[in-house]
Amino acid sequence: MQPTNPETPDIREKGARDQRSDSRLFFQLMCFGGCRDTTAAIDAVKASCLQAVVYEDLHNPFGIGVLTMSQSPDDFLGPVRQLFQQRPFAGLHPMHDLTMFGRTYTIGYEHDLNETLIHRPTRTALNPDWPWAVWYPLRRSGAFNRLPRDEQNNILKEHGTLGMAFGSADYAHDIRLACHGLDRDDNDFVIGLTGKDLHPLSAIVQAMRKTKQTAQYLTNLGPFFVGKAVYQSKHEAT
Repeated sequence: MQPTNPETPDIREKGARDQRSDSRLFFQLMCFGGCRDTTAAIDAVKASCLQAVVYEDLHNPFGIGVLTMSQSPDDFLGPVRQLFQQRPFAGLHPMHDLTMFGRTYTIGYEHDLNETLIHRPTRTALNPDWPWAVWYPLRRSGAFNRLPRDEQNNILKEHGTLGMAFGSADYAHDIRLACHGLDRDDNDFVIGLTGKDLHPLSAIVQAMRKTKQTAQYLTNLGPFFVGKAVYQSKHEAT
């Protein structure tokens, strides 16, 4: 008896009304120490014409972070890599513990996949009214992955409702990225929080500690990068 051929997995992003999409946005945060001239770094990023943000690092007086984004992962080994091989970045010290990389994703109920996967995360990262940012990775426990789907959804709903409340008040806005198999420390997700002030970003992290997901089903959270944008490329709306 011949073995049955396995069904081809559908790895497209899925939304409401049976929507499917192969589009997604990749983000990379690269952090550097030893930067004594932030202006030179900004000029280099501007000249690259990449969609990008340059942050000054709250915890390091000589630290900066550069957030880049693209729908093609090849760009991170092309123009992004070339940017960091040139001055002034070639003379700086990469802070590998703060390197983060992930991709946008859907949960399955989204009504506009392009908005969820491409446009909203881009606007959130590049909004000049939201210069403060907190970025961090996290990993869920295996116990969460073994829960029934309905119970997982209830746990995530608690988390999401709190996030929407902060967003509606213009306190904090999130960028949620999956990084399964893309993170050197085996994290599952990268979270970016942006806003006009720093305190609300700390407040939402504090509030999230009380949710069932954070309190019971996370095995790793952080390290945290905290910075303020000193350059954001212009959002090219499509």
